[in-house]
Amino acid sequence: MALNLASRNVVKKVLAVETAEGAGARVRRSIGSMNLRNLTPFLMLDHFHVSEGAGFPDHPHRGQATVTYMLEGSSRHEDSAGHAGTIETGGVQWMCAGKGIIHAEMPVHGQGVAEPRGLQLWVDLPKEFKMVEPSYQELSPEAIPTAYPEGKDGGIDIKVISGKSHGVESPVRPLGGCWFFHVTMKNAGATMFQDIPAGWTAFVYTWKGAVSIGENSPVHDSFHTLVLSNEDGETGVQLTAGEDDTQFVLIAGEPLDQTVFQYGPFVMTNQEEIQKTLMDYRTGRNGFEKAHTWKSKIGN
Repeated sequence: MALNLASRNVVKKVLAVETAEGAGARVRRSIGSMNLRNLTPFLMLDHFHVSEGAGFPDHPHRGQATVTYMLEGSSRHEDSAGHAGTIETGGVQWMCAGKGIIHAEMPVHGQGVAEPRGLQLWVDLPKEFKMVEPSYQELSPEAIPTAYPEGKDGGIDIKVISGKSHGVESPVRPLGGCWFFHVTMKNAGATMFQDIPAGWTAFVYTWKGAVSIGENSPVHDSFHTLVLSNEDGETGVQLTAGEDDTQFVLIAGEPLDQTVFQYGPFVMTNQEEIQKTLMDYRTGRNGFEKAHTWKSKIGN
């Protein structure tokens, strides 16, 4: 390894245990669980599986961005700002809730159609962006650029959902720094080095195969979130597949120097802001004007 490639290592390992969530959905939650409450700027990571008849009907958000990435199947969405659509397999929706929005996320089911499975990541918004207007950035599977560290005929593909990898950059522009990569390693022993900005929080979540981090490290199997070290001089992370067809996400974000005060889907920086949010929601103000009048078509 070249002298300027110093790898981070695993400092915490959390198994994402499957539990019930929403209206009949199943999720494996790691970030946001008792074992990993917050990992600034990340608030929650759910690996979800939505069976027929289940879903996430109308619910509000304020103060965070929610990133939904479909691994299998597809999911429809609709919100109080008049936005609606479908996230297909391999597509992403980056929703900045800002000052307030109400939306529904419901799976698409049908004969011969894969059951919806995917990842949802909640990213805290910097306090100066907590009350911005809600916005969306959506990419179809074809619009997400792919990096090939070993060339297109090599054994590693990196879908660059946000950020930069091996000369490839995503068009997604989050409020606050956040890189999000879906890595597929076709063969056991395949290895790569991914740069990560100095000082950023970073983690890996695996759902297929196994991966080792750094040099001479143990192999970590599926459904684990691996929190990476953040030491001076560590320029990125060395990743090596422990099995054929290993798949995981590598996610990194700029840490926020602010407190997290969360009440369900509302994420602010102190109790007073949460109390104001609850009053805004009850009275239909400041982003929640349609809170008591709007009903989605897909969630009802």
